[in-house]
Amino acid sequence: MGYRVVVVGATGNVGREMLNILSEREFPIDEVAAVASSRSTGTEVEFGETGKMLKVKNIEHFDFTGWDIALFAAGSEPTKIYAPKAASQGCVVIDNSSLYRMDPDVPLIVPEVNPDAIDGYAKKNIIANPNCSTAQLVVTLKPLHDAAKIKRVVVATYQSVSGAGKEGMDELFEQSRGIFVGDQADAKKFTKQIAFNVIPHIDVFLDDGFTKEEWKMVVETKKILDPKIKLTATCVRVPVFVGHSEAVNIEFENEISAEEAQNILREAPGIMLVDKREDGGYVTPVEAAGDSATYVSRVREDPTVENGLALWCVSDNLRKGAALNAVQIAELLGRRHLKKG
Repeated sequence: MGYRVVVVGATGNVGREMLNILSEREFPIDEVAAVASSRSTGTEVEFGETGKMLKVKNIEHFDFTGWDIALFAAGSEPTKIYAPKAASQGCVVIDNSSLYRMDPDVPLIVPEVNPDAIDGYAKKNIIANPNCSTAQLVVTLKPLHDAAKIKRVVVATYQSVSGAGKEGMDELFEQSRGIFVGDQADAKKFTKQIAFNVIPHIDVFLDDGFTKEEWKMVVETKKILDPKIKLTATCVRVPVFVGHSEAVNIEFENEISAEEAQNILREAPGIMLVDKREDGGYVTPVEAAGDSATYVSRVREDPTVENGLALWCVSDNLRKGAALNAVQIAELLGRRHLKKG
């Protein structure tokens, strides 16, 4: 017997990717439902590459009773209304929005990093998926933290426009095309022109000068990995369609060489080490797009601090940063608690 699974926000970038990954990983499903807002009701989405078309149902009228797992990719506002409804009707919610991430009664899970935390899911019947930039970072940091104990992390992100949804991808495409024909590149989704530009601003500004995206990376890393880790982030939007990149500087309590770090990362779950000190001996977002791994390159010792390393990591933000991690959480939930399939 398999699971009955609901994908909420099934017509968006992440929702479609969730359907693809459920199919691709052969998640044990008896029935799958595609659910979205009223404006998408009646449209069809494909369940992976199976040829099976799912008619989209209206979230406002959907009854979650009898469904096992709901993967939410609908944003915080709809989630605030419908996730508690689904949870109260006995359906375990795995939420991709930021709404529940810092709720002490909701586990925030990256399966390669803190699988045991999922045991607390029953308090609210809700599990949170971390921010896309946090997910690839903690997958990279975890094995190194286990080996040499991380004190401090400085990270600069280079985040693709797909992190801002379809509107962000459309804006990059339209602006790029317009610039080539001499049209004006008007900013709508982003605060400035994104084509042929970078924008050091993701989400809203906070009183201390950091943005909410940067704050998320700090507090989520502490919750998932270790509250004692000090972290500072600068999050930047770049003109890339899919794939987030991060330049990461790490200071450890104990000594660790670049070679030791490479050996550890080579064996770590979820990571693919591609680190040749030659032209092209590293991974960029173009190569990572469509793949499930978090790629790590350019591992090197930082001589400016004691026990310091610098590295580069890249991942498909629609997959490990969102949809794949949600499905991995569902797999973990099934193995440890629901035990169907």
